[in-house]
Amino acid sequence: MARVLAGLAALLSALCIASAAWAHATLVSSEPADGSVLVQPPKMVQLHFNEAVAPAAIGVIDAAGKSRDVAAQAAGHSVLIVLPDELPQGTQIVSYRVVSEDGHPVAGSMVFSIGAVTGAAPPAKAGPLAVLIWMARIGVYLGMFVGVGGVFFAAWIGRGTSGSMIGRAALAVGLVGAVISLGLQGLDLLNLSPGGILMASPWTAALATSLGPSLLIATGAMATASYAATHSGIVTARMLSSLAIAGVGASLAASGHAATASPQWLTRPALFLHGIAVAYWVGALAPLAAMVHRRSEHLPRALRQFSAIAVPLVGLLVLSGVTLSIIQLGSVRALIETNYGIILSIKLALVILLLALATLNRFVATPAVVADHNNTRLLSGSVLTECVLVLGILAVVAGWRFTPPPRASVAPVAAPLSVHIHTDAAMFQILVSPGKVGANDFELQLMSGDAALLPAKEATLILSLPERGIEPMERRATLGPDGNWNVRGVALPQPGRWRMQIEALITDFQKITLQDDLLVQ
Repeated sequence: MARVLAGLAALLSALCIASAAWAHATLVSSEPADGSVLVQPPKMVQLHFNEAVAPAAIGVIDAAGKSRDVAAQAAGHSVLIVLPDELPQGTQIVSYRVVSEDGHPVAGSMVFSIGAVTGAAPPAKAGPLAVLIWMARIGVYLGMFVGVGGVFFAAWIGRGTSGSMIGRAALAVGLVGAVISLGLQGLDLLNLSPGGILMASPWTAALATSLGPSLLIATGAMATASYAATHSGIVTARMLSSLAIAGVGASLAASGHAATASPQWLTRPALFLHGIAVAYWVGALAPLAAMVHRRSEHLPRALRQFSAIAVPLVGLLVLSGVTLSIIQLGSVRALIETNYGIILSIKLALVILLLALATLNRFVATPAVVADHNNTRLLSGSVLTECVLVLGILAVVAGWRFTPPPRASVAPVAAPLSVHIHTDAAMFQILVSPGKVGANDFELQLMSGDAALLPAKEATLILSLPERGIEPMERRATLGPDGNWNVRGVALPQPGRWRMQIEALITDFQKITLQDDLLVQ
């Protein structure tokens, strides 16, 4: 009897050893961790298995949906994957197929995100890149409003005699700012450091966005104004400066939060008119300050001509600004409860001060100069104060680059996708929120064939997208207090018909597996 027991023990030991030796390889961990969100793109992905494996097919699908070639090699129980340079911001998928020691292939996928999960709101920008973007945007505004507006004033009102040096300097700053803004936009899109501006990819990426055409229009407007200020007669200068100031309005209407707001038949024309009105008003300040300083004999005439057009244009400026603000805010409370609203509140306070000074100039300072062109003290102080306020407004408005408006932050609550899988043994009801590209929450309702609650020890969600070569991603579910199983924050970075498999471990010896397709758009 003892010999029989010893033999059985030896046989069981041998079977255990054999089964341990011939078990499939299992992914134990990865670097970066599966589902992690990184600030900077990693140079390498490391997949750690419970045994030595040999890579068979390794692929990466980047956040733009492009399949990227990678180099991979085995190192003990790990597979080292060298990632390509310049991965775009968003969720990347690493799909692997390796061969375990028993000769069987093992497939799976892991995901990580750069900057933010694809489909999620982008994080707030900070650091030197944000400062550079802000400064470059101010430079573009100076070129469009002070530069182009100043050339328009000189051609039509000042007759080319006052403020031309300031206008040309602003145009130079604006042209440099436009070029730098394009490169910085690309760095921001690809989540690259400032040194990456020397590569071609950021410029290509930026040109593909709506900011690309906007900056090209702005550059054309400033270049046209520069030519009008230096190489043309009065008739040509007026024609070119009119074309340039129209380009300012077109540039603003081509890109930005307000340009994409609905209804665009209202917002884009409002932006166009708003831009022209700002350029006319702001562009006149530097030439007027120069004429006041010189006590030019043409100052009374210039003031009369400027005021005659400025009054209706300022009214148009206020009307278009109020319209755009109402569309962007959505509610009065947003003025103090959102970052966008706080920036707008600061801008409005500065604009009110500017309008007060403009009113003072219109009804007090201008009549005094018209009566005596040497009586410029009040006007001089007022115009210089307006210039300071304008610089403050441009600096504040440039901060909107990093702050989405409240209307863009309020997304409609969509009903979750519902998938029902039914067999004689069991039926599973799966709710997927929001059921779109990006991070999704899965709620698994496990029921028996007669719709009663099906108790389970474990539940596992397995997702794959065979049409894109994305191998299965396995996520363990957690049991909620309502008896349903939940998997939170599952990244589905690509649209398509995902294969969804639910494994429910009922007992140590019974597991129910059901699967169906999930259409993600």
